[in-house]
Amino acid sequence: MTLHESAVSTLSGWRPVGAAQESLRQAYLGFLAARDDVCRRECAAGHLTASAVLLDADAENVLLTLHPRVGRWLQLGGHCEPGDATLVDAALREAREESGIEDLVIDPVPVHLDVHPITCSLGVPTRHFDVRFAVRAPRGAQPVQSDESDDLQWWPVNSLPKGSEDLAELVEAALPASSAR
Repeated sequence: MTLHESAVSTLSGWRPVGAAQESLRQAYLGFLAARDDVCRRECAAGHLTASAVLLDADAENVLLTLHPRVGRWLQLGGHCEPGDATLVDAALREAREESGIEDLVIDPVPVHLDVHPITCSLGVPTRHFDVRFAVRAPRGAQPVQSDESDDLQWWPVNSLPKGSEDLAELVEAALPASSAR
């Protein structure tokens, strides 16, 4: 199964909460049906990305990265790579790379979708069709900042940094998924 086929399968089987997320799910499936290159960053019309809402062992804190290009605190995640078999693989790989934490546990069911305009690494304006997953860190995990971040910090899930209020819905969506373990 290709990454494209896996993405179709993942999104076809997911039943989001709320009409807005269902509308996005349908738009993603339409985009996937229209193009076979949407999992590659070279797709100028836009491409699927995979994010991780990385929560600590007690789901009291979320790890956010100060993104160097965007200049604000964001969840971990990024582009799918040729070696990723699934969106879950991509989100987990990104979480490990950007957090420096091993032994992460990911819930394979998406928790949130978001489409946003961005000029990514190719220097061309495009859109990211982001599929977001809840990930849990082991107890006592200490993040290690990578060169992909200007800073990396745990933030209380109910007290996100100024300028990242739009992440509240995403973090809230990840909480039920992480507490179901």
